[in-house]
Amino acid sequence: MPNAQLPKIRGVLMFDYLIVGAGFAGSVIAERLANEAGKTVLIVDTRNHIGGNAYDHYDNHGILVHKYGPHIFHTNSRQVFEYLSQFTQWRPYEHRVLASVDGQLLPIPINLNTVNQLYGLNLTSFEVEDFFAKVAEPKDYIRTSEDVVVSKVGRELYEKFFRNYTRKQWGMDPSELDKSVIARVPTRTNRDDRYFTDTYQAMPLHGYTRMFEKMLSHPNIKVMLNTDYREIEGFIPYGEMIYTGPVDSYFSYCYGKLPYRSLEFKHETLNVPVHQVAPVVNYPNEHLYTRCTEFKYLTGQEHQKTSIVYEYPQAEGDPYYPVPRPENAEIYKKYKALADATPGVSFVGRLATYRYYNMDQVVAQALTTYTQITTKPIVELAGNVSGSASNLSSSNVVADRASAPPLEVAAGNGNGNGKSASK
Repeated sequence: MPNAQLPKIRGVLMFDYLIVGAGFAGSVIAERLANEAGKTVLIVDTRNHIGGNAYDHYDNHGILVHKYGPHIFHTNSRQVFEYLSQFTQWRPYEHRVLASVDGQLLPIPINLNTVNQLYGLNLTSFEVEDFFAKVAEPKDYIRTSEDVVVSKVGRELYEKFFRNYTRKQWGMDPSELDKSVIARVPTRTNRDDRYFTDTYQAMPLHGYTRMFEKMLSHPNIKVMLNTDYREIEGFIPYGEMIYTGPVDSYFSYCYGKLPYRSLEFKHETLNVPVHQVAPVVNYPNEHLYTRCTEFKYLTGQEHQKTSIVYEYPQAEGDPYYPVPRPENAEIYKKYKALADATPGVSFVGRLATYRYYNMDQVVAQALTTYTQITTKPIVELAGNVSGSASNLSSSNVVADRASAPPLEVAAGNGNGNGKSASK
């Protein structure tokens, strides 16, 4: 997206808002500020594309792929779905995942068919409830991710489907992880093999990037790529900042680095129409990768070849997943206190709030933040705009933001294996 001519005030480049990050959080707020509030916005991103981790593109073979792994949209929020529907048509899509266990490909989340196929049984829904009750290990207090699973389906299914996957994904045993990681995973007694059960399940008809392009197409929005905001904030004056990057980075890691898990993606294009029998196959075993995704299932594209991606979790690299442990939460509390005390800056999104959010939750948070920043008292910019090209935010006196109720988004959307398929 080429940068258009930047707006000027009294001969000096000026924006109402500087937004750091062109993913869901930054793009949604930019669109609202421009379209609804008539504000001028400069959005910057260190990457060479918009869309954040949801970015998709056509590979060298003409197959639409998700560069940063599969992003499956699902939500229970009508507001979020209707908002995004302004920028895309949808392709109905219900996600399904299989897990490679004991030489079989079995449905995940665990359901009636999973148990029957694994053990060669023919249980009914009522009988599988009794099965789970017999194998479950009751816990007086659910503290860890291990506690969540073994209290529902017992030790054996935990070992087969969850433990190794989680150890690969998070770099630690489920007994060391907060219960919230695997609490996202349902256990079903029926034959429902859908990965999610949300009211709205669909994929952008022409891809996520196309949706972001429409979202950011307003003339009041300018985009700078391959740019660290620190490179320009001292030269392009602006009123306030929306920050969607890692919160610890913003404060120069003064309390230490917040732990994140990263991923390495190995994309392949194969000279066959179909590679695997499901969109995603999980590997809760000795393989170094956690899952393999075949993109044509997600996009509905017809092509004589197919493209897949393997995911290899790692400790270093781009931050993808905040690690939910009590000690990390304590570090974040310190950064949040700094963020709350920083005038003229709003911290939004997974990285800025150290939350393991799904895409729809980020959109809901961004819409709520927009309401908050546009309902607070108008603040006069300090200083002479024409006299300085420095960041004006530091000299602003910003009133407390009016509280706004968050949009209704189901926090537990039923993701698998302690890892969101929606990223």
